[in-house]
Amino acid sequence: MDRQPWRLDPRWHRWFDLLLVGGLLLPVPLLGVAVGPAEAGLSLLQIAPLALRRSRPVAVFTTVAAASVLQAVLIDQPVWGQVAFPVAVYSVARFSRAAPAAAALVVGFCGAVVASYDWLNEFDTTGWQALVSYVFFVAAIVATAWALGTLGRTRAAYVATLVERGEQIRREAEQQVELAAGEERARIAREMHDVVAHGLSVIVVQADGARYAAEHDPTIATRTLETISATGRESLTEMRRMLGLLRAGDTGTRPQPRLDDVAVLVAEAQTAGEQVEATLPEPAVAATVPAGVALTAYRVVQEALTNIRKHAGPGVRARIVVTVGRELEVLVEDDGRGAASDDDGRGLGLVGMRERVDVHDGSLTAGPRPGGGYRVSARLPL
Repeated sequence: MDRQPWRLDPRWHRWFDLLLVGGLLLPVPLLGVAVGPAEAGLSLLQIAPLALRRSRPVAVFTTVAAASVLQAVLIDQPVWGQVAFPVAVYSVARFSRAAPAAAALVVGFCGAVVASYDWLNEFDTTGWQALVSYVFFVAAIVATAWALGTLGRTRAAYVATLVERGEQIRREAEQQVELAAGEERARIAREMHDVVAHGLSVIVVQADGARYAAEHDPTIATRTLETISATGRESLTEMRRMLGLLRAGDTGTRPQPRLDDVAVLVAEAQTAGEQVEATLPEPAVAATVPAGVALTAYRVVQEALTNIRKHAGPGVRARIVVTVGRELEVLVEDDGRGAASDDDGRGLGLVGMRERVDVHDGSLTAGPRPGGGYRVSARLPL
Protein backbone atom coordinates (compact mmCIF):
# COMPACT_ATOMS: atom_id res chain seq x y z
CA MET A 1 0.00 0.00 0.00
CA ASP A 2 1.32 3.46 -0.94
CA ARG A 3 2.16 5.67 2.01
CA GLN A 4 1.90 9.43 1.97
CA PRO A 5 5.11 11.32 2.88
CA TRP A 6 5.24 12.51 6.46
CA ARG A 7 4.37 16.18 6.87
CA LEU A 8 3.72 18.58 9.69
CA ASP A 9 0.15 19.72 10.06
CA PRO A 10 -0.63 23.45 10.55
CA ARG A 11 -0.65 23.09 14.33
CA TRP A 12 2.88 21.66 14.34
CA HIS A 13 3.99 24.33 11.88
CA ARG A 14 3.07 26.89 14.51
CA TRP A 15 4.94 24.98 17.24
CA PHE A 16 7.98 24.61 14.99
CA ASP A 17 8.17 28.38 14.40
CA LEU A 18 7.81 29.08 18.12
CA LEU A 19 10.55 26.57 18.93
CA LEU A 20 12.76 28.10 16.24
CA VAL A 21 12.33 31.59 17.68
CA GLY A 22 12.81 30.29 21.21
CA GLY A 23 16.02 28.49 20.25
CA LEU A 24 17.44 31.53 18.48
CA LEU A 25 16.57 33.75 21.45
CA LEU A 26 18.38 31.57 23.99
CA PRO A 27 21.78 33.31 23.56
CA VAL A 28 20.25 36.80 23.64
CA PRO A 29 20.31 37.24 27.48
CA LEU A 30 23.96 36.14 27.57
CA LEU A 31 24.65 38.56 24.73
CA GLY A 32 23.17 41.39 26.79
CA VAL A 33 25.45 40.54 29.71
CA ALA A 34 28.62 39.92 27.71
CA VAL A 35 28.38 42.62 25.00
CA GLY A 36 25.71 45.11 25.91
CA PRO A 37 21.97 45.81 25.90
CA ALA A 38 22.05 47.41 22.42
CA GLU A 39 23.26 44.19 20.80
CA ALA A 40 20.72 42.17 22.77
CA GLY A 41 17.86 44.53 21.86
CA LEU A 42 18.71 44.50 18.16
CA SER A 43 18.95 40.69 18.18
CA LEU A 44 15.55 40.46 19.87
CA LEU A 45 14.08 42.88 17.32
CA GLN A 46 15.44 40.76 14.45
CA ILE A 47 14.56 37.28 15.76
CA ALA A 48 11.14 37.77 17.39
CA PRO A 49 9.22 38.56 14.15
CA LEU A 50 10.13 35.12 12.77
CA ALA A 51 7.21 33.68 14.77
CA LEU A 52 4.93 35.07 12.01
CA ARG A 53 7.12 34.13 9.05
CA ARG A 54 4.54 31.76 7.47
CA SER A 55 1.45 33.95 7.74
CA ARG A 56 3.12 37.34 7.05
CA PRO A 57 6.45 36.64 5.32
CA VAL A 58 6.78 40.05 3.60
CA ALA A 59 6.06 42.00 6.79
CA VAL A 60 8.50 39.83 8.75
CA PHE A 61 11.25 40.33 6.16
CA THR A 62 10.63 44.08 6.13
CA THR A 63 10.93 44.20 9.93
CA VAL A 64 14.10 42.11 9.97
CA ALA A 65 15.64 44.15 7.15
CA ALA A 66 14.80 47.42 8.93
CA ALA A 67 16.37 46.10 12.14
CA SER A 68 19.48 45.11 10.15
CA VAL A 69 19.72 48.63 8.71
CA LEU A 70 19.39 50.03 12.22
CA GLN A 71 22.16 47.71 13.33
CA ALA A 72 24.43 48.93 10.52
CA VAL A 73 23.87 52.51 11.71
CA LEU A 74 24.32 51.87 15.43
CA ILE A 75 26.83 49.01 15.60
CA ASP A 76 29.76 48.42 13.28
CA GLN A 77 30.04 44.68 13.91
CA PRO A 78 27.92 41.55 13.43
CA VAL A 79 25.53 40.46 16.18
CA TRP A 80 23.74 37.17 16.87
CA GLY A 81 20.46 38.51 15.48
CA GLN A 82 21.91 38.49 11.94
CA VAL A 83 20.93 34.80 11.67
CA ALA A 84 17.32 35.96 11.31
CA PHE A 85 18.02 37.63 7.96
CA PRO A 86 18.58 34.44 5.84
CA VAL A 87 15.61 32.84 7.62
CA ALA A 88 13.47 35.84 6.63
CA VAL A 89 14.72 35.66 3.03
CA TYR A 90 13.86 31.95 2.94
CA SER A 91 10.40 32.65 4.36
CA VAL A 92 9.60 35.28 1.72
CA ALA A 93 10.74 32.97 -1.09
CA ARG A 94 8.87 30.00 0.37
CA PHE A 95 5.58 31.45 1.57
CA SER A 96 5.10 34.54 -0.60
CA ARG A 97 5.11 35.15 -4.35
CA ALA A 98 7.93 35.38 -6.88
CA ALA A 99 8.04 39.20 -7.00
CA PRO A 100 8.50 39.78 -3.23
CA ALA A 101 11.04 36.94 -3.21
CA ALA A 102 13.07 38.61 -5.96
CA ALA A 103 12.90 41.92 -4.10
CA ALA A 104 14.14 40.21 -0.93
CA LEU A 105 17.05 38.70 -2.89
CA VAL A 106 18.06 42.11 -4.24
CA VAL A 107 17.82 43.67 -0.75
CA GLY A 108 19.90 40.79 0.57
CA PHE A 109 22.65 41.38 -2.00
CA CYS A 110 22.67 45.12 -1.20
CA GLY A 111 22.81 44.27 2.49
CA ALA A 112 25.75 41.94 1.83
CA VAL A 113 27.72 44.83 0.31
CA VAL A 114 26.82 47.31 3.06
CA ALA A 115 27.41 44.84 5.90
CA SER A 116 30.75 43.68 4.50
CA TYR A 117 32.01 47.24 4.12
CA ASP A 118 30.74 48.20 7.58
CA TRP A 119 32.26 45.22 9.33
CA LEU A 120 35.62 45.45 7.54
CA ASN A 121 35.81 49.18 8.16
CA GLU A 122 35.60 48.45 11.90
CA PHE A 123 38.76 46.37 11.63
CA ASP A 124 40.53 48.83 9.27
CA THR A 125 40.49 46.20 6.51
CA THR A 126 39.34 47.99 3.38
CA GLY A 127 41.25 46.10 0.67
CA TRP A 128 39.21 45.07 -2.35
CA GLN A 129 40.20 41.45 -1.98
CA ALA A 130 38.88 41.17 1.55
CA LEU A 131 35.74 43.17 0.69
CA VAL A 132 34.93 40.96 -2.31
CA SER A 133 35.45 37.81 -0.24
CA TYR A 134 33.09 39.01 2.47
CA VAL A 135 30.48 40.17 -0.05
CA PHE A 136 30.54 36.83 -1.84
CA PHE A 137 30.32 34.92 1.41
CA VAL A 138 27.35 36.87 2.75
CA ALA A 139 25.66 36.95 -0.68
CA ALA A 140 26.07 33.19 -0.97
CA ILE A 141 24.21 32.71 2.31
CA VAL A 142 21.40 34.98 1.10
CA ALA A 143 21.23 33.28 -2.31
CA THR A 144 21.16 29.83 -0.72
CA ALA A 145 18.30 30.81 1.57
CA TRP A 146 16.40 32.32 -1.38
CA ALA A 147 17.02 29.25 -3.57
CA LEU A 148 15.82 26.84 -0.89
CA GLY A 149 12.71 28.92 -0.31
CA THR A 150 11.96 29.17 -4.03
CA LEU A 151 12.45 25.43 -4.44
CA GLY A 152 10.05 24.78 -1.56
CA ARG A 153 7.43 27.13 -3.01
CA THR A 154 7.73 25.55 -6.46
CA ARG A 155 7.46 22.06 -5.03
CA ALA A 156 4.43 23.01 -2.93
CA ALA A 157 2.71 24.50 -6.00
CA TYR A 158 3.51 21.36 -8.01
CA VAL A 159 2.11 19.10 -5.31
CA ALA A 160 -1.01 21.26 -5.03
CA THR A 161 -1.47 21.01 -8.81
CA LEU A 162 -1.14 17.22 -8.65
CA VAL A 163 -3.64 17.02 -5.81
CA GLU A 164 -6.10 19.24 -7.67
CA ARG A 165 -5.66 17.21 -10.84
CA GLY A 166 -6.20 14.00 -8.89
CA GLU A 167 -9.40 15.39 -7.40
CA GLN A 168 -10.57 16.46 -10.84
CA ILE A 169 -9.87 13.01 -12.25
CA ARG A 170 -11.73 11.44 -9.33
CA ARG A 171 -14.74 13.70 -9.88
CA GLU A 172 -14.74 13.00 -13.61
CA ALA A 173 -14.53 9.25 -12.94
CA GLU A 174 -17.49 9.47 -10.55
CA GLN A 175 -19.46 11.42 -13.17
CA GLN A 176 -18.61 8.83 -15.81
CA VAL A 177 -19.77 6.06 -13.49
CA GLU A 178 -23.01 7.91 -12.80
CA LEU A 179 -23.59 8.50 -16.53
CA ALA A 180 -22.85 4.87 -17.34
CA ALA A 181 -25.19 3.72 -14.58
CA GLY A 182 -27.92 6.04 -15.87
CA GLU A 183 -27.49 4.76 -19.42
CA GLU A 184 -27.60 1.16 -18.20
CA ARG A 185 -30.75 1.82 -16.19
CA ALA A 186 -32.35 3.39 -19.26
CA ARG A 187 -31.32 0.42 -21.40
CA ILE A 188 -32.72 -2.08 -18.90
CA ALA A 189 -35.91 -0.02 -18.60
CA ARG A 190 -36.34 -0.11 -22.39
CA GLU A 191 -35.71 -3.87 -22.49
CA MET A 192 -38.15 -4.55 -19.67
CA HIS A 193 -40.78 -2.29 -21.21
CA ASP A 194 -40.48 -4.00 -24.59
CA VAL A 195 -40.58 -7.52 -23.16
CA VAL A 196 -43.28 -6.97 -20.55
CA ALA A 197 -45.54 -4.78 -22.71
CA HIS A 198 -45.35 -7.13 -25.66
CA GLY A 199 -45.89 -10.28 -23.61
CA LEU A 200 -48.77 -8.85 -21.61
CA SER A 201 -50.45 -7.44 -24.70
CA VAL A 202 -50.40 -10.91 -26.30
CA ILE A 203 -51.73 -12.46 -23.11
CA VAL A 204 -54.55 -9.90 -22.88
CA VAL A 205 -55.59 -10.46 -26.48
CA GLN A 206 -55.49 -14.22 -26.06
CA ALA A 207 -57.38 -14.09 -22.78
CA ASP A 208 -60.15 -11.98 -24.31
CA GLY A 209 -60.40 -14.39 -27.22
CA ALA A 210 -60.45 -17.41 -24.94
CA ARG A 211 -63.24 -15.94 -22.86
CA TYR A 212 -65.52 -15.54 -25.88
CA ALA A 213 -64.42 -18.80 -27.53
CA ALA A 214 -65.06 -20.85 -24.40
CA GLU A 215 -68.79 -20.30 -24.80
CA HIS A 216 -68.84 -21.86 -28.30
CA ASP A 217 -65.76 -24.05 -28.82
CA PRO A 218 -63.82 -25.24 -25.75
CA THR A 219 -61.11 -26.61 -28.06
CA ILE A 220 -60.19 -23.11 -29.24
CA ALA A 221 -60.11 -21.95 -25.64
CA THR A 222 -57.69 -24.74 -24.78
CA ARG A 223 -55.31 -23.79 -27.61
CA THR A 224 -55.57 -20.15 -26.62
CA LEU A 225 -54.72 -20.94 -23.01
CA GLU A 226 -51.68 -22.89 -24.21
CA THR A 227 -50.54 -19.80 -26.15
CA ILE A 228 -51.07 -17.65 -23.06
CA SER A 229 -49.04 -20.08 -20.99
CA ALA A 230 -46.19 -20.19 -23.52
CA THR A 231 -46.14 -16.40 -23.86
CA GLY A 232 -46.12 -15.95 -20.10
CA ARG A 233 -43.23 -18.39 -19.70
CA GLU A 234 -41.23 -16.70 -22.45
CA SER A 235 -41.79 -13.25 -20.94
CA LEU A 236 -40.84 -14.56 -17.50
CA THR A 237 -37.67 -16.09 -18.93
CA GLU A 238 -36.76 -12.79 -20.58
CA MET A 239 -37.43 -10.95 -17.33
CA ARG A 240 -35.22 -13.33 -15.37
CA ARG A 241 -32.45 -12.95 -17.94
CA MET A 242 -32.48 -9.16 -17.70
CA LEU A 243 -32.66 -9.17 -13.93
CA GLY A 244 -29.83 -11.67 -13.91
CA LEU A 245 -27.63 -9.09 -15.59
CA LEU A 246 -27.98 -7.00 -12.43
CA ARG A 247 -26.62 -9.76 -10.21
CA ALA A 248 -22.90 -10.27 -9.76
CA GLY A 249 -21.69 -13.56 -11.19
CA ASP A 250 -24.57 -13.96 -13.67
CA THR A 251 -23.42 -13.61 -17.25
CA GLY A 252 -26.88 -13.52 -18.84
CA THR A 253 -25.62 -15.43 -21.89
CA ARG A 254 -28.97 -16.03 -23.56
CA PRO A 255 -28.73 -14.73 -27.16
CA GLN A 256 -30.43 -11.46 -27.94
CA PRO A 257 -33.19 -11.50 -30.57
CA ARG A 258 -31.92 -11.08 -34.13
CA LEU A 259 -33.54 -9.96 -37.33
CA ASP A 260 -34.84 -13.41 -38.31
CA ASP A 261 -36.68 -13.55 -34.97
CA VAL A 262 -39.14 -10.99 -36.36
CA ALA A 263 -40.81 -13.97 -38.03
CA VAL A 264 -41.50 -15.34 -34.56
CA LEU A 265 -43.29 -12.10 -33.62
CA VAL A 266 -45.40 -12.37 -36.77
CA ALA A 267 -46.27 -16.00 -36.12
CA GLU A 268 -47.14 -15.19 -32.53
CA ALA A 269 -49.47 -12.38 -33.62
CA GLN A 270 -51.13 -14.60 -36.24
CA THR A 271 -51.62 -17.36 -33.69
CA ALA A 272 -53.36 -14.81 -31.48
CA GLY A 273 -55.84 -14.22 -34.30
CA GLU A 274 -54.42 -10.94 -35.52
CA GLN A 275 -54.39 -10.12 -39.21
CA VAL A 276 -50.71 -9.53 -39.86
CA GLU A 277 -48.86 -9.87 -43.13
CA ALA A 278 -45.12 -9.55 -43.34
CA THR A 279 -42.43 -9.17 -45.96
CA LEU A 280 -39.14 -10.18 -44.40
CA PRO A 281 -35.60 -10.68 -45.77
CA GLU A 282 -34.21 -14.13 -46.39
CA PRO A 283 -32.47 -15.70 -43.36
CA ALA A 284 -29.09 -15.55 -45.10
CA VAL A 285 -29.54 -11.82 -45.72
CA ALA A 286 -30.85 -11.20 -42.21
CA ALA A 287 -27.78 -12.92 -40.77
CA THR A 288 -25.53 -10.24 -42.28
CA VAL A 289 -27.10 -7.46 -40.21
CA PRO A 290 -25.01 -6.47 -37.14
CA ALA A 291 -26.40 -7.76 -33.85
CA GLY A 292 -27.06 -4.30 -32.37
CA VAL A 293 -28.92 -3.05 -35.43
CA ALA A 294 -30.86 -6.31 -35.66
CA LEU A 295 -31.94 -6.07 -32.02
CA THR A 296 -33.12 -2.48 -32.54
CA ALA A 297 -35.18 -3.51 -35.60
CA TYR A 298 -36.67 -6.40 -33.63
CA ARG A 299 -37.65 -4.09 -30.76
CA VAL A 300 -39.19 -1.55 -33.14
CA VAL A 301 -41.42 -4.25 -34.67
CA GLN A 302 -42.24 -5.64 -31.24
CA GLU A 303 -43.23 -2.26 -29.82
CA ALA A 304 -45.21 -1.35 -32.94
CA LEU A 305 -47.25 -4.58 -32.67
CA THR A 306 -47.80 -3.92 -28.98
CA ASN A 307 -49.13 -0.45 -29.75
CA ILE A 308 -51.44 -1.88 -32.43
CA ARG A 309 -52.96 -4.26 -29.87
CA LYS A 310 -53.37 -1.47 -27.35
CA HIS A 311 -54.66 1.34 -29.54
CA ALA A 312 -55.74 0.17 -33.02
CA GLY A 313 -58.99 -1.47 -31.98
CA PRO A 314 -60.64 -4.76 -33.08
CA GLY A 315 -60.44 -6.27 -36.57
CA VAL A 316 -57.36 -4.31 -37.52
CA ARG A 317 -55.01 -5.38 -40.30
CA ALA A 318 -51.27 -4.79 -39.95
CA ARG A 319 -48.42 -4.92 -42.45
CA ILE A 320 -44.75 -5.39 -41.68
CA VAL A 321 -42.00 -4.77 -44.23
CA VAL A 322 -38.32 -5.27 -43.39
CA THR A 323 -35.76 -4.68 -46.16
CA VAL A 324 -31.99 -4.88 -46.08
CA GLY A 325 -29.95 -2.80 -48.53
CA ARG A 326 -27.52 0.03 -47.94
CA GLU A 327 -29.54 0.54 -44.78
CA LEU A 328 -32.05 -1.47 -42.81
CA GLU A 329 -35.62 -0.23 -43.27
CA VAL A 330 -38.48 -1.24 -40.99
CA LEU A 331 -42.09 -0.37 -41.76
CA VAL A 332 -45.07 -1.29 -39.56
CA GLU A 333 -48.49 0.13 -40.41
CA ASP A 334 -52.11 -0.65 -39.69
CA ASP A 335 -55.58 0.51 -40.73
CA GLY A 336 -56.98 0.87 -37.23
CA ARG A 337 -57.86 3.86 -35.11
CA GLY A 338 -54.55 4.14 -33.24
CA ALA A 339 -53.96 7.64 -34.56
CA ALA A 340 -57.25 8.81 -33.05
CA SER A 341 -56.88 7.08 -29.68
CA ASP A 342 -56.18 9.06 -26.54
CA ASP A 343 -52.58 9.29 -25.35
CA ASP A 344 -52.09 9.66 -21.61
CA GLY A 345 -48.52 10.84 -22.12
CA ARG A 346 -47.10 8.20 -19.82
CA GLY A 347 -46.09 5.64 -22.45
CA LEU A 348 -42.44 4.81 -22.97
CA GLY A 349 -42.79 2.89 -26.24
CA LEU A 350 -42.10 5.62 -28.79
CA VAL A 351 -39.48 7.18 -26.54
CA GLY A 352 -37.71 3.85 -26.24
CA MET A 353 -37.84 3.26 -29.99
CA ARG A 354 -36.39 6.69 -30.72
CA GLU A 355 -33.60 6.19 -28.19
CA ARG A 356 -32.70 2.81 -29.69
CA VAL A 357 -32.68 4.16 -33.24
CA ASP A 358 -30.68 7.27 -32.26
CA VAL A 359 -27.94 5.07 -30.79
CA HIS A 360 -27.28 3.76 -34.31
CA ASP A 361 -27.57 7.21 -35.94
CA GLY A 362 -30.83 6.19 -37.57
CA SER A 363 -34.15 7.93 -38.03
CA LEU A 364 -37.64 7.09 -36.85
CA THR A 365 -40.97 8.52 -37.91
CA ALA A 366 -44.24 7.58 -36.28
CA GLY A 367 -47.69 9.01 -36.84
CA PRO A 368 -51.02 8.73 -38.65
CA ARG A 369 -50.92 7.51 -42.23
CA PRO A 370 -53.10 8.69 -45.14
CA GLY A 371 -56.40 6.86 -45.24
CA GLY A 372 -56.42 6.12 -41.52
CA GLY A 373 -54.37 3.98 -39.22
CA TYR A 374 -50.85 4.43 -37.95
CA ARG A 375 -47.38 4.03 -39.40
CA VAL A 376 -43.99 3.46 -37.80
CA SER A 377 -40.96 3.73 -40.07
CA ALA A 378 -37.32 3.31 -39.05
CA ARG A 379 -34.09 3.58 -41.04
CA LEU A 380 -30.89 2.19 -39.58
CA PRO A 381 -27.50 2.65 -41.31
CA LEU A 382 -25.50 -0.53 -41.93
